[in-house]
Amino acid sequence: MNDNNNSIEHSDELIDQSLVRSGEVMPGVIHMLPVTSRPFFPGQAVPLIMEEKHWGPTFKSLSKKSSSILGVVLADAPTAELAQPDDFRRIGVVGHIHRIQQIEDRLQVLVEFVQRFEIKKVLTSSDPFMAQVEYLPEFSGRPNREIKSYALAIINTIKELLPLNPLYAEELRMFLDRFGPEDPSHLADFAASLTSSNKKQLQSVLEAVELLPRMERVLVLLNDELEMARAQHEIRQSVEQRMDKQQREFFLREQLKSIQHELGIAKDDRTAELDKFTERLDELTLPKQAQTRLDEEMEKLAMLETGSPEYAVTRNYLDWITLLPWGKHSTDKLDLAHAGKALDKDHYGLEDVKERILEFLAVGIMKQEISGSIILFVGPPGVGKTSIGKSIAEALGRKFFRFSLGGIRDEAEIKGHRRTYIGAMPGKFIQSMKEVGTENPVIMLDEIDKVGASYHGDPASALLEVLDPEQNSDFLDHYLDLRFDLSKVLFLCTANQLDTIPRPLLDRMEVIQLSGYIASEKLQIARKYLLPRQIKRAGLKRNQIKINAPAMRAIIEGYARDAGVRRLEKQIGKIIRKCVIKILEGTKTPISVEKDKLKDYLGNPLFREERNMAGAGIVTGLAWTTMGGATLTIEAARTHSFNRGFKLTGQLGDVMRESAEIAYGYIIGHAKELGADPAFFEKSFIHLHVPAGATPKDGPSAGITIASALLSLARDEDLARPLAMTGEMTLTGEVFPVGGIREKMIAARRAEIKELIIPKENQGDYEDVPEHIRKGIKVHFAANFDEVAPLLFRKRRRTARKSP
Repeated sequence: MNDNNNSIEHSDELIDQSLVRSGEVMPGVIHMLPVTSRPFFPGQAVPLIMEEKHWGPTFKSLSKKSSSILGVVLADAPTAELAQPDDFRRIGVVGHIHRIQQIEDRLQVLVEFVQRFEIKKVLTSSDPFMAQVEYLPEFSGRPNREIKSYALAIINTIKELLPLNPLYAEELRMFLDRFGPEDPSHLADFAASLTSSNKKQLQSVLEAVELLPRMERVLVLLNDELEMARAQHEIRQSVEQRMDKQQREFFLREQLKSIQHELGIAKDDRTAELDKFTERLDELTLPKQAQTRLDEEMEKLAMLETGSPEYAVTRNYLDWITLLPWGKHSTDKLDLAHAGKALDKDHYGLEDVKERILEFLAVGIMKQEISGSIILFVGPPGVGKTSIGKSIAEALGRKFFRFSLGGIRDEAEIKGHRRTYIGAMPGKFIQSMKEVGTENPVIMLDEIDKVGASYHGDPASALLEVLDPEQNSDFLDHYLDLRFDLSKVLFLCTANQLDTIPRPLLDRMEVIQLSGYIASEKLQIARKYLLPRQIKRAGLKRNQIKINAPAMRAIIEGYARDAGVRRLEKQIGKIIRKCVIKILEGTKTPISVEKDKLKDYLGNPLFREERNMAGAGIVTGLAWTTMGGATLTIEAARTHSFNRGFKLTGQLGDVMRESAEIAYGYIIGHAKELGADPAFFEKSFIHLHVPAGATPKDGPSAGITIASALLSLARDEDLARPLAMTGEMTLTGEVFPVGGIREKMIAARRAEIKELIIPKENQGDYEDVPEHIRKGIKVHFAANFDEVAPLLFRKRRRTARKSP
């Protein structure tokens, strides 16, 4: 031990031998010890824990004096070691040191505090701190009535605190051993020391030298402490009551189990689980293979301890197997008239689609069984693909389950996880069978064209087994590891396009195309379905809001020109919500929405009227998109005659660029035959542009349109009349068939174009288009561009443009 420690140990001996309680004479200069946690009061005996390294010199210096007097003062510093004289509070408390004991690198100093003092001057700027002080006298004499009242109030409050915290009783006993309740000064200081108030509040009590103000402050702190103690007591009682109730219920349940076991009427958890599985199996018809596996698993469960991990895995496996609808079937409604009404109830138009669905159902009715089939509905968003699936389930009286395949990238989502994995579950199809509770539901697979692939596997390939009628009677889920029959399920799939569906998967499905609606169909759908549904959702009556036919047509043309009706329903819902606000503000009903007021409800129109651009080199084409059909204006212009060239703009894809190159080459090679000057292209730089440059465009169907625009430019002749066309073109001028004829005809009707040119090989597709769409549109069928060119211009032709 170093010298400091030896000195401190020596000082212990001096203090223990020479310490005499001195009440008469106190030194005017004393050692100071700062504290930062809370101040102390006269009458307290407190063990102080100090860092020996920092405060050892102070106690060494103190041991050299004849007295063992130490002043303790609150300091406004983060720690006592960092305190400076400027941080000391003005009032502190002086005490006698009774014992100094070193414990490892700390000092434990027992100090009995006896009197307040006021610092007059700090004599040292660093530790050991010395200060000149003036002692403040404590109250003496007989207390008056007011002081007695406060003392009594303090004592009564302490009495209320005693039952709430046993520690208060021990401190009170120590106080009464040294002082009496008739000593109001020490009583007030003792009461303040009992509280858990902050150091600022306690210092204000210490600085209150006058007894009456001090007692007032103490009583406030005591009442705060009493409220906090009561709250803690209530919380503790509430927790104890809940714990007692839970313990009591636990003991009662254990006693009940013991009594039931003695009487032979109780089952343990394992037996109860086995009995539950057995009860479920009584209602099922399992194949022999599944029954064998189930018996093995139940024997295994009977031998396992309920707390083992394997028990939980086996129990969950048996739970899944016994919840599947083995041998359960719902009875089909084999009524063609009922099926037709179910389809008509929620869908307007789509006659060709309904006819194909009824043909499919008629075959099932004829053989008295709707066997599992796979139907794919393809069409733009919002045309009713999903809702038709619900109507088919309702027509058959079958359970309906839908889940989306969009974004699925893990094969385990389809075929399940193997049981070796923690948290393993069956795939979506087995989950759906458990949900519906029958073996012959209608399951809709939405967005089958958006199935992804990743390092987890290819879900599209996993679907091959599910959607193959020759294989799905023995569908194997990885979790069950049992064969389950999906052949009775009617699978309905939806997609926006066929291009992204793998060919082997597409071959397993019967495709039904759902094209977009024309304006007249949208008008009927809005009046019969969308408007009543939105009014009902808003909690209104049918006669409270009216949207007349001109206003509805304006909504369709200006705000909802999509192929489907989803955007149309959103716009109607927006109008209904604004009308609800008006009704709540006091507007009388019915509220009539007029065409000229639509801007107040929906803002500016989202779609402008399609401009039928005209002029030499300008031709309108027809395009198909995932949102339906659209018109496509193609512009050709000669920009200069400095050199020969051909430029393409409009964000065209590779296939469309190739089509443009083919058309350019064909027109140059056959210019004379087509009535153009062959020398025109020799020194002409041709710029071909497709407007809406921010929208990507691709595909071969603009071939004859591009060729017509180049021919019109070369002849410097406008088209004879509004005309739109579509068709792929080859180097020899052959016109090949294209897709989306119905959608393109709807787009032409929307643009009020009454004359079309389409490939001859698409004549069958044209005849499949419903009559109400074909009505009023004149169609020319062309097998070669030689048949297209005569349809473009007036018979009385202008003189061909000369070469520059």
